[in-house]
Amino acid sequence: MKSNVYASFRVPALGLLAGLLALPATAQTGASTTGRVQTEAGAPIDYATVTLHRATDSTLVKTEFSDAKGEYRFEQLAAGNYRVSAAQVGYNRAWSAVFELPGSGSVPTLTLRVNAATQLKEVQVVGQKPLFERLADRTVVNVEGSTLATGNSTLEVLSRAPGVTVDANDNLALRGRQGLLVMIDGKRQPMTGTELADYLRALPADQLKSIELITSPPARYDAQGSAGIIDIKLKKDQRQGTNGSGNISYGRGRYGRFTTSASGNHRQKGLNLFASTTYTKRSNFGIRNTYRSYFESGDTGPELVSQADQRNNQIGSDHFVIWRLGTDVNLAANTTLGGVVTGFAVPNPRPGGSSTNVSYFYDGRGQLTDYYTAQGTGQGYNPNVTANLNFKHVFANAKVGKPELSADLDYARYYTHRLQSLTTFNERSGRPQTLLNGDQTGELIIQAAKADYTRPLSENTTLEAGAKASRVFSDNDILFLTTTEGVTSVDRGRTNRFRYDELISAAYLNLSHKVGKLNLQAGLRGEQTHATGEQVVASDNFRRDYYQLFPTASVKYTPSGVHEWTAALSRRINRPSYRQLNPFRFVIDPTTTGKGNPELRPETSYNLEVAHTFQQKFTTNLSYSLTADPITDVAQPESRTSTVSMYVNLNRQHYAALTLTAPLTPTKWWQVYNNAVFFYIHYQGTLANTSLNRGQGAFTLSSNSTFTFGKGWGAELSGNYYSRQRVGFFVFQDYGQVNLGVQKALWDRKATLRLAATDIFLTTPLRARSNYNNYQEDLYLRRDSRTATLSLSWRLGNDKLTSTNRRSGAEDEKRRAQ
Repeated sequence: MKSNVYASFRVPALGLLAGLLALPATAQTGASTTGRVQTEAGAPIDYATVTLHRATDSTLVKTEFSDAKGEYRFEQLAAGNYRVSAAQVGYNRAWSAVFELPGSGSVPTLTLRVNAATQLKEVQVVGQKPLFERLADRTVVNVEGSTLATGNSTLEVLSRAPGVTVDANDNLALRGRQGLLVMIDGKRQPMTGTELADYLRALPADQLKSIELITSPPARYDAQGSAGIIDIKLKKDQRQGTNGSGNISYGRGRYGRFTTSASGNHRQKGLNLFASTTYTKRSNFGIRNTYRSYFESGDTGPELVSQADQRNNQIGSDHFVIWRLGTDVNLAANTTLGGVVTGFAVPNPRPGGSSTNVSYFYDGRGQLTDYYTAQGTGQGYNPNVTANLNFKHVFANAKVGKPELSADLDYARYYTHRLQSLTTFNERSGRPQTLLNGDQTGELIIQAAKADYTRPLSENTTLEAGAKASRVFSDNDILFLTTTEGVTSVDRGRTNRFRYDELISAAYLNLSHKVGKLNLQAGLRGEQTHATGEQVVASDNFRRDYYQLFPTASVKYTPSGVHEWTAALSRRINRPSYRQLNPFRFVIDPTTTGKGNPELRPETSYNLEVAHTFQQKFTTNLSYSLTADPITDVAQPESRTSTVSMYVNLNRQHYAALTLTAPLTPTKWWQVYNNAVFFYIHYQGTLANTSLNRGQGAFTLSSNSTFTFGKGWGAELSGNYYSRQRVGFFVFQDYGQVNLGVQKALWDRKATLRLAATDIFLTTPLRARSNYNNYQEDLYLRRDSRTATLSLSWRLGNDKLTSTNRRSGAEDEKRRAQ
């Protein structure tokens, strides 16, 4: 590893930022509004909770607090129609009339009337954020408070989000497209495929606040993720004073799932301390059946030469503790310094599992030629720790407006130790039994630094600029030993050591401007990538240096409060993950292996979206993308009896989609969010002597109903359907699921009891077929998806809220680790 992590940070943005800091600010960005809260006697009410709502559906936009004079202020608001509400303990909530921004800039004084029924206890606010919100460039899933999230994993909740799918190999897709950037609290996760899915299965959904599905990220975001970004937000207690919350849940499918968590914080003027921990112990099972047919070219076409019928059953267990410690300190009136450390600990007993495989082999006439059974075991140890130090300063002394500078330093270390054994019993051939032992050790270190600066240039124009450098170092060492008739030897075909070193330097500019009812935005991001991969055992090394520009542009036209038109154009990249580049082989069963591909190239795409929103509710979105060198996973034959699973580049991919969103409110106690995505994907490429030039239309449908009854009762019902669709050489059959949950508020709404059932009709098993000129594979995959979960959550402390948002600098690296 080089001694100076950021020595080759070769972007010009630092000089640009220095120049911008020296310029005088002239105006504030966006619109603003002010107001006052008072009693019926005219006395000011300090620390009232003042909430800004969209006028059409009362959706929460921002929350502030009144000061000692009863005054409050909302800044940097988009044009539109709004309402303001104010609440304080012992008073009835008051609402303003609808007003438009930009406008007069002030709201008539809100007068709160005393409520005798609540003078001695907490105000009960009936209602909550809608489960789904459709914003200009993203869809927000408000997981916090969802009945169906209780006791579930993040992956399970994510798989039910509008337009999100998870295929048989655990690849995430959004609106039918793979190649996503997944972040948690703005930090990129260092995994893809199965590793990422396993991590999301380990993260309890009870810890989530929301999930943002971003399809058109601006230049401020990293260019990674050709299909968009999924940003998972964790809960963070924003209440003033000393507060705490907890949760305990137990779910049952075929096996049990236990999760408990606790969090606390102390927030006062100028200081916030917070901590949380989650403990999970759960078991699961999986079925993976494959039926393979091998062909050879004959005089009259392909001739069947052999077949294999393989049945895999797996039982696994998870056991881990997630902890988090952090603080935010106000160094001055406009300067904040914060830090957070997050750990993933693995106590005893270590996560592990066992597998049973039975395989039958037939000749071209269907006669049994051989069969074997195999018993496997595995154990994992994967602790990790991440740390973030962040800084924010607002230049309040500017003549007009408030320029803002923020900076982040990130460090993450991921350690992995995996043990695997597979004993094969050859039942027919008479060959001796074989024992294969694998021992893999891996270390991944991520370091990142970034700075972002925002300043208004005029009343309607805002400039953003930023720079970032990130360094990734990965070292993976794997040893396989084969034992036959008491003789142990190194399996040199699978044993290897792989080191990967990557440095990405980036800078961006983004300019937004408002002209009447038109909002324009244009940005340009440049990223320099330097990467090397080295194998110690083999000589399959690589070195890559490339610089690319990623332009973004968007326009929004709002002719009235009824209609809104948007269009966005962007260029994005999807770099292979560190695991996908790693040439190691891992054993699935005696004749099925997976491996990385050091020859894998990044895919790049041009993306276009046009959308129309009616009454700030109903959205129609048309999108198109053209992707060069698309990355897809394949299962291709290596011999007449063996198959390898890996990622490859195809030549080109065309994608077109129509997305329809329709939130409805049939009654005051029933809200429905409906989403439909109709898409077409066309693939072009060649693999295993097979040319692929095919496309197929598909669609996904989802509907989620939220019911709010009296006396603290509520319910949630959701359904999803995914049609038959093609992903590269794979064609997946249709599937779906239905989920139901109920909840009851207890103890004056300080606690909530929930009961949820997922995949009630067990309709989520995946079936897929992959076809080549000389090979066909049929795959059946089923997991423990039908579960019932009972949970109890509670919170202690007051309900006075504040608001803060942070995004760290490592979000561009943390998905691609092994």
